[in-house]
Amino acid sequence: MRFISWNTNGLRACLTKGFLDFFQNIDADFFSLQETKLQPEQISLELPGYRQYWNSAEKKGYSGTAVFTKHEPLNVTYGINIDEHDREGRVITLEMPEFFLVNVYTPNSKEELARLDYRMKWEDDFRAYLLRLNEQKPVILCGDLNVAHTEIDLKNPKTNRRNAGFTDEEREKLSTLLANGFIDSYRYLHPDTAGVYSWWSYRFKAREKNAGWRIDYFLISERLKNNLTRAEILTDIYGSDHCPVLLELNI
Repeated sequence: MRFISWNTNGLRACLTKGFLDFFQNIDADFFSLQETKLQPEQISLELPGYRQYWNSAEKKGYSGTAVFTKHEPLNVTYGINIDEHDREGRVITLEMPEFFLVNVYTPNSKEELARLDYRMKWEDDFRAYLLRLNEQKPVILCGDLNVAHTEIDLKNPKTNRRNAGFTDEEREKLSTLLANGFIDSYRYLHPDTAGVYSWWSYRFKAREKNAGWRIDYFLISERLKNNLTRAEILTDIYGSDHCPVLLELNI
């Protein structure tokens, strides 16, 4: 099965920049989006053969997630059943016969770490949610986790030490999740690969210079590691300040 995850930084804008061509060519079984920045009534997307699931923020033009799939889920849930976390359209979970697919857009800690305290609460509550699912069946977690885990995951680690997305606190939360039965699929297959990123600032010609961060992930339950056949970052795909990430599993 092929899975794609992509932060589109506004799906309506991305649609004008080749989204549908990529969508059709990649032919994914599951295609997850973050930062759709729309309400469902603001778009009519014809995707023959795919079911569409949307979770939009209460605030218009902000956040939001979607999943498009060729397969019929047993169940679909929106959010993590905690009111303070469920107003920004950040999580969609599809229960499939063999696994859960969880699509997430993790809250950014913001400039000057204005939202770091909230982010820490989110991390603990979201991890508890994932671990409950993982007790039932394997989990495939995808999305923009808004953290570069280690120094190899961003171009300029030293100058970003206390910036949102590379604080010790955020990195430690990802380490904790991985220590509780998950693996980072890309790092598992490419343990030493440097210079491959999934997000670049629109400023300072960052993408041209490849001054990026790897903040988009597929994390999978450890017991799926023998099913893992491919994990890639599709750096040649444009249309957003993020590029898509890909996972393939024999499942």
